[in-house]
Amino acid sequence: MTFRATVRGTSYVFGDLATLLAKANEEKSGDQLAGIAAATATERVAAKLALADVPLADILATPLLDDAVTELILREHDAALFTDAGLASLTVGEFRELVLAPGFATAWSERGLAGAITPEMAAAVAKLMSDKDLIVGAKPLRTVTRCRNTMGEAGVLGVRVQPNHPTDDVEGILLSTLDGVLYGCGDAVLGVNPVTESVAGVGAVLHGLQALIRRFSLPTQTCVLAHITTQLAALAAGAPVDLLFQSIAGTEAANRSFGISLEMLAEGREAVLAHHRERPGEFLGDDVMYFETGQGSALSADAHGGLDQLTVEARAHGVARAYAPFLVNSVVGFIGPEYLADARQITRAGLEDHFIGKLLGLPMGIDVCYTNHVDADQNTNDDLLVLLVAAGCNFVMGVPGADDVMLSYQSTSYHDAAGMRDLFALSPTPEYTAWLESRGLLHAGRLADPGPDVAAALLAGLDQAVLDVPSPVRALTNGR
Repeated sequence: MTFRATVRGTSYVFGDLATLLAKANEEKSGDQLAGIAAATATERVAAKLALADVPLADILATPLLDDAVTELILREHDAALFTDAGLASLTVGEFRELVLAPGFATAWSERGLAGAITPEMAAAVAKLMSDKDLIVGAKPLRTVTRCRNTMGEAGVLGVRVQPNHPTDDVEGILLSTLDGVLYGCGDAVLGVNPVTESVAGVGAVLHGLQALIRRFSLPTQTCVLAHITTQLAALAAGAPVDLLFQSIAGTEAANRSFGISLEMLAEGREAVLAHHRERPGEFLGDDVMYFETGQGSALSADAHGGLDQLTVEARAHGVARAYAPFLVNSVVGFIGPEYLADARQITRAGLEDHFIGKLLGLPMGIDVCYTNHVDADQNTNDDLLVLLVAAGCNFVMGVPGADDVMLSYQSTSYHDAAGMRDLFALSPTPEYTAWLESRGLLHAGRLADPGPDVAAALLAGLDQAVLDVPSPVRALTNGR
């Protein structure tokens, strides 16, 4: 199958669907590194024109890779709904018009249209959209998930507290967590990236975070973002696991490079669900997975299979969708300038990832971030944060001072997240809002000064939470 378009008298021919999708993608340094990007802006326009005329049914009938991820995508696809909802008769261009139509979000929600859309279709339509289109298209699409609280409802902006510590000191992590809670952050998850892949160390942090939750009756969930095998080993050793984390990618080869398989994800999810059944009354729902993705990760592993960054990212979202996640997070600017060269490319990728995730029915958040060797700064980061919150992003990061002292990258801070809630009149999750109000930390939807008595009580509770950590576990940390 070949595709053609003519621009200003010049004919362009694209030999297959993967080539067409790559050439139609917005400029990305990673696609250029892979040698699959459009050579000129005119060629990119021609590819977009040709892509607009491709029927969605042809995309469904043309698998881009012969691997386990493709098999999963096709197995999960609702072919009957694809036909009954009229999507099978649309071209990519017509699908764009449908997504941007005023009544689409209602039909998408009521009919469950996400299940009829494959990742490749979502990637294709995103390539025809402006940044504004990606915001408008994503804004009304809501996917609600439940673990200890309820994420994703309209009017809610969740925040992950990311209290990373350079030595995994539990007391330091808990103090940083409490700092975030005072800003109203942490309703999405209390999520720590550990320094080392130690079962004992991961277990210590999990025990510490759970002690804080129990001491304060905090309606949120915890996660330590180690490899899935390390987390499951910690679970087997007695550590409490709320959410099971794993970084995932959009090809079988890239997931293999991460040391995972689709079967491993399924088995891990079942293990955590069984663990939750042993903790009755703690959880509102059965959404127990937390996935992270990001454009360029498959290319960095030389496992992209000739596909462009956006298409591979969409396929990663397809993997996530199969395991009913509580949270999905694109760490958009973390991977570096080889894949997203500057703030403009990071902004585009963040809006693309968010839109595609929403269209596929994911509880989508974005780590609005950049590394210190890329052409971006905190102002451009703030710009993307505002755009994503305007687009209805489910959650963002809360990092102390917006500077992660362990991972050495720049993200968004507790006060950034609080500022976005004020600017857009958004709230934490309902359960978290009620808790903040009961503690005098939130009043009439605005953060309140807790006063010395409340602050002292919280600090005393923090000290007790540290002491609540089992003694053998506490001995593994630098805390008392």
